[in-house]
Amino acid sequence: MRQQVHEAHGMKDRVAFFLRRESGSAVVLAAATVVALVWANSPASADYFALWQREAGFYLGSVGMHMSLHHWINDGLMVVFFFLVGLEVRQEFAHGSLRDPARASIALVAGVAGVILPALIYLLVVGGDGVKGWGAVVGTDTAFMLGALAIVGPRLSGQLRVFLLTLTVVDDFLAVSIIGVVYSEDIRLVPLLVSLACLVALWLLGRSRQWRATPYLLIIVVLWFSTVESGIHASLAGMVAGLLVPAYPTQRHKVVEAKQLFRDFWQSPSAASGREVARGLAKGTAVNERLHEDLRLPTALLVVPLFALANAGVDLRGGLLSDAVGSSVTWGVVLGLVLGKFLGIGLATVAAVRFGVGRLPQGVGMGSVFGGAALSGMGFTVSLLIIGLAFGTTSELGRQATVGVLAAMVLAALLGWAIFRVAAARWGEDTADLPMVLSPPVDPEVDHIRGPEDAQLTLVEFVDFECAFCAHATGGWEDLHARFGDDLRYVVRHLPLTDEHPHALLAAKAAEAAARQQMFWPWLDLVFTRQTDLERADLIAYARELGLDVARFTKDLDSAEVEARVERDVLSAGSSGARATPTFFIDGCRNVGAYDARALSAGLEHSRRGTRTQDPV
Repeated sequence: MRQQVHEAHGMKDRVAFFLRRESGSAVVLAAATVVALVWANSPASADYFALWQREAGFYLGSVGMHMSLHHWINDGLMVVFFFLVGLEVRQEFAHGSLRDPARASIALVAGVAGVILPALIYLLVVGGDGVKGWGAVVGTDTAFMLGALAIVGPRLSGQLRVFLLTLTVVDDFLAVSIIGVVYSEDIRLVPLLVSLACLVALWLLGRSRQWRATPYLLIIVVLWFSTVESGIHASLAGMVAGLLVPAYPTQRHKVVEAKQLFRDFWQSPSAASGREVARGLAKGTAVNERLHEDLRLPTALLVVPLFALANAGVDLRGGLLSDAVGSSVTWGVVLGLVLGKFLGIGLATVAAVRFGVGRLPQGVGMGSVFGGAALSGMGFTVSLLIIGLAFGTTSELGRQATVGVLAAMVLAALLGWAIFRVAAARWGEDTADLPMVLSPPVDPEVDHIRGPEDAQLTLVEFVDFECAFCAHATGGWEDLHARFGDDLRYVVRHLPLTDEHPHALLAAKAAEAAARQQMFWPWLDLVFTRQTDLERADLIAYARELGLDVARFTKDLDSAEVEARVERDVLSAGSSGARATPTFFIDGCRNVGAYDARALSAGLEHSRRGTRTQDPV
């Protein structure tokens, strides 16, 4: 019985893990699409279309709102989706890939081209009343694209995934702007002014570093209501609201304060101290990140699939398929999404790299870029939303355009699959990610090793002496040593992030100067407690405190040998895929994801049993 319960819990965990991945959310979205199509073409199709036209609403005194279920989903729930997009864009600008000018430039060029060329192709193919549906080909469905990448893309595609996500940031911003500007009508001034006031209030909250989520959410509810009343499509307000919610890297001193609060709760548990712990934890992370984490899964597994259920159902009977084959609108959508995205993103990326406008992430080749560009032709969410705004989903043009979107999704996935296979076979692009294997391997003659040299398990950490989250700063190494003892050897290599930490390179050289007097580990343990004081004079004072030969230490600090030793570790980080600190390698394989002591312990245990796997996504 106990075994059955254990297996049931294991199955539940595996299902939950699958649903959290891109492939899992894409499967849920695809299932909702299939259900909508089957329902719309079944004997109960009348019930399907009648359901979404049912009215629902509320009154609060003299204020109220009534809309059909279809509008509640498209103008209400989907605002959550676009709000999530805005949160992601703000994160990318604050501490993500858009901080890097080279990546931001190439994403901007490719994203703009991936919007303009599809629209031009659509307009060249379509005429008459169908012209107003040109916006249906500008957007990419991130959930479907990433899900397809996980299924048909290279075995390891983490860096390609980052590139495509950065690109869709630009794509989504332009698509939502087009919705708000082109497909809004009957603008009413007073609600519009209320919406603008709400945006100003959100900006002021962000400037004041308000850490509570509730004030933001209350203002966003008012913003949504006033935007709907103003006549502007609420998707634009949702995305702009997300952009105004502040994002910033986790602050070390806030984490330390939260740790002290938890210690108080541990020593004297009470409702009051528990509430202070919750407040401290919330202050430790940006409100943007907390809202994103809370909304990401419900949006992927509920909001977007419900949108698909309400919008993807098109009645294919009565000759619609034959009409669609001869419809310029259908072909405009198919060619705009499949051909326009493929050529627009792919060729713009080639041009941007060739003319030095930007650079691709390490490990991503042009074959993978064109494969990802092909998958970007999966428009779906934004496409169906604009079709509804431009034509209405039940009109003849709307139904023909919807057929085009569904056909484009299948064709884009097949084209992407074919390109990835060719890229792997002809150009050797079987991965599109950073290296996963430690290079060079641990060498006891060169590396700094704590623990037995022949220990069963090896943990390598790339450190930066100004990094607030490296293992010695957080106490992670002590926990691991207590758990594994002499079964574990711990190796440290240097990765001074000089762009962020001005003293990191000098501190790394100082550690190697201390190592030349066999004092690397005492130096490491001491200096990680003095991270805010790493000037040259401070380092010399630490050498004196440890009893080192100060004259020799100072000479070694400036020597070419010490500089070369640090450079050896920096080159190792580059060839091993380490880009930030701390980065850990467990028995030579780069750890992906959480790096707390519990997560590393689990990885070490799996490695010891020979069951360790890495999921780079």
